[in-house]
Amino acid sequence: MKPTRATTFTAALLAAAAGAAAADMNPRLAPLAPLLGKTWRGAVSPPGAARPAVDVSRFELALNGQAVRNRHSIDDGAYGGETFIVWEEEKQSLVYYYFTTAGFYTTGTLRAEGGAIVSHEIVKGAAGGITEVKATSRLLPDGRLHVKSRHLKNGQWEEGRETFYVEDPQAVVRFKE
Repeated sequence: MKPTRATTFTAALLAAAAGAAAADMNPRLAPLAPLLGKTWRGAVSPPGAARPAVDVSRFELALNGQAVRNRHSIDDGAYGGETFIVWEEEKQSLVYYYFTTAGFYTTGTLRAEGGAIVSHEIVKGAAGGITEVKATSRLLPDGRLHVKSRHLKNGQWEEGRETFYVEDPQAVVRFKE
């Protein structure tokens, strides 16, 4: 199963310090300000895997402050994607659009809830039977981000990933050429 954008994307939503570029941001995007300019790294494979898959994710302000852009890659580009997060007036919500190197894409919404960020996305295209993903992210006292997801696969909700991310300024998002 390919990792979903919800897992990676929501992981970074609770970062600790605001980025300098946040001053130019659409005020509706303010909950995302702590992400800007940060790179996160986490193992996304099951515990005990011979070689853990590593996810690297970076957030930046985009489109003159009207969007937040996230790029992420797993294992130096074996899989990855790009997300744009914007405020959608009609839904009165932050929404995102995630496009993957695997050829599927997702659309989703984000909300703050009880000290966490909660996301819900709909998968469009072939993603191994997964049609929806829900995830919750929390910033832990030690600075790590804890992300737990569930997905709807073949009509049944299943437990997804549980991932811990750490900030890693040296990590680089890469895509295969």
